[in-house]
Amino acid sequence: MELYLDSADIKEIDEAFKLGFLTGLTTTPTFMHRGGVTNIDKMILDLAKKVPILQVEALGETAEDVVKEAKRQLKMGLKKETTVFKIPVSLEGLRACRMLRKDGIMVNVHLVYTLQQAYMAMQAGANYVCPLVGRLQDQGHDALALVQQCVEAVNYYGYDSKIMFSSVRTVEHVRNAVETAFTRSPFHGS
Repeated sequence: MELYLDSADIKEIDEAFKLGFLTGLTTTPTFMHRGGVTNIDKMILDLAKKVPILQVEALGETAEDVVKEAKRQLKMGLKKETTVFKIPVSLEGLRACRMLRKDGIMVNVHLVYTLQQAYMAMQAGANYVCPLVGRLQDQGHDALALVQQCVEAVNYYGYDSKIMFSSVRTVEHVRNAVETAFTRSPFHGS
């Protein structure tokens, strides 16, 4: 099981990583903007120096745009071995995932709401598939069932994807993640 902090707050990040058990950090430019960050690229590079693994967005209108953005970030100094690019699930996002994976670049396909989306992400080679548990539950869906189905798909079909229990909002979510990880590997939380 891996544990990621989802934040753009430097003080919170520094304190959390002092604990010594976090796998990495996941963040977005949206969080950075909300925190008053004006130089997103500098912040991303600074964060990459602080954490073992950084998951950060690569966005664009087309698959080619997404790939170009991921490669731009690598050229500015991120390391391929310790950076995971978060790409929203969509047809263009899945195409970008496939293209990046062919170049050995790690990908987290996120904003997953259905098992069908998860399957497509796994088939595209996503390192991480990220159902948004909190958001799904907010909308009245059985998010835990989706997570379990995703884990079962990985195990049954032998996909090399990790399921990331994300949008964690409560202590109960943490318990659910641990229980799912304990009974059905491979599983990862943020």
